[in-house]
Amino acid sequence: MRRFDAEYLRETRRGMWADSREALADLSIDDCERVVDVGCGEGALTRVLREECPGEVVGCDRDARLLAELEGPTVRGDAYRLPFADGSVDLVACQALLINLPDPGRAVREFARVAADRVACIEPDNAAVGVESTVEAEPALARRARERYLEGVDTDVALGADAADVFRAAGLSNVRTRRYEQALVVEPPYTDSEVEAIGRKASGAGLRERRGSMAGTEEALDSLRAEWREMGRTAVAQLARGAYRREETVPFYIVVGES
Repeated sequence: MRRFDAEYLRETRRGMWADSREALADLSIDDCERVVDVGCGEGALTRVLREECPGEVVGCDRDARLLAELEGPTVRGDAYRLPFADGSVDLVACQALLINLPDPGRAVREFARVAADRVACIEPDNAAVGVESTVEAEPALARRARERYLEGVDTDVALGADAADVFRAAGLSNVRTRRYEQALVVEPPYTDSEVEAIGRKASGAGLRERRGSMAGTEEALDSLRAEWREMGRTAVAQLARGAYRREETVPFYIVVGES
């Protein structure tokens, strides 16, 4: 299972539920006495659930450093071996967890063991991410990099659209799916983290760090990185003029099933 730091998780989940919590309606959070958010990371979803749920919401993650970012009830635990008794919570939920597990079905079966009522996941389809940018070359380069990553990574990071099948295979009933799109927009005034991210495009640092998970020959990956750095330099120039804008749309699938 891949590991992520708190800053990465905060950035990728930025503003996800700021205006569209109706997308979580199928979780029926308002009638839960106890909820567990598995793979909670730094607590982005946990905090939302706590605002909506009248009962207790417990954040659960295997990484103690991430749990330290979250106040309130937390427990350290593995998605395959949750430290909860059978049927001891109303709802077990996760966000962007199953796409990072080698065996998502095993995790869902474990969720169903713990959940007395229902199980939910919020998972992206990273194969269907869309990018628009004021840098003409960026959308096509982002698509090429994503294709290399999808081919090379060792888990199903495009699982979102098929997560309902995993739920049914795990024995859950009355499985329903809702699609939700997260828009990540970079535009003036830029935050410090956005300025840093644009600078990393010009250096090619992001592609260099992800290279081990990308498919392709050394020559092909070197060529992609060179084009990426050129694109990044154009982005930095636009940034200096306050003209750079990028919008990334990530489709998420909210799947709920009854245990």
